[in-house]
Amino acid sequence: MTLRPLLHVESARPTQDGDGVKIRRIAGFTQHKMDPFLMLDELKADEAKDYIGGFPPHPHRGIETLTYMLQGHFRHQDHMGNVGELRDGGAQWMSAGRGVIHSELPISTEGQLHGFQLWINLPAAKKMQAPAYRDFQPESVPEVALGDVLSARVISGELAGTHGPLRDPAVPILVADLRGSGSVTLPVTSDFKVMAYLYRGQVRCGNQVIDAGQMLFFGEGDQLALEGEGMGLLLMAGRPIGEPVVHWGPFVMNTQAEIEQAVRDYQSGTLTD
Repeated sequence: MTLRPLLHVESARPTQDGDGVKIRRIAGFTQHKMDPFLMLDELKADEAKDYIGGFPPHPHRGIETLTYMLQGHFRHQDHMGNVGELRDGGAQWMSAGRGVIHSELPISTEGQLHGFQLWINLPAAKKMQAPAYRDFQPESVPEVALGDVLSARVISGELAGTHGPLRDPAVPILVADLRGSGSVTLPVTSDFKVMAYLYRGQVRCGNQVIDAGQMLFFGEGDQLALEGEGMGLLLMAGRPIGEPVVHWGPFVMNTQAEIEQAVRDYQSGTLTD
């Protein structure tokens, strides 16, 4: 068994999206550094002005999104007629495929809002498939003990013999929320790329101590060793796609010509046809 080394740590950058929603972002559209993931946004606010405008109707093509709320609700509505509202601890999955138009509205719980949205790339063979949507309320997201002092809520993939409710993403991925203090060694599929976003507490990897608000990028191996203190850690692993990525706004395709076609389709009203 080979432990995955910690290769790189990157701080999330504050930015805004939608109608002025304040977020912290890790972007990975270039150099395949997060492949098959493309981007992670952390939404965290205790003032309504930082999120009240939400994300008005907008298009996507060529990606999947996975939204996970620690605290707060998240309302989704799309052109297919899907309407869903997460509660604290729930998740939403959407595959844009050839085209979706949707809106998203964060809603605080007791004045607090904290959640994440992952963009996941679609392989070329699936970028023009039919769109789809599914939500998972908190009671459907299982929690598994990792020893005596740590636990994980598993959203997608399998961890410690427990499977998350998202069973059929376009590419195999593991997404889990690890919580607590203590040490843990986890098996991770050797052909997956592995990273983790620390949203609370501290993590020690070897001689390095990492604070909240940072993404950890790991190298090759089949085990992951972590030591946390008051840790909240979003673990992400997936099988790389390894295809060209061309990104423009809400569209992610393989060539610039495909991006230009997506823009024309949206402008002509045929994106979702």
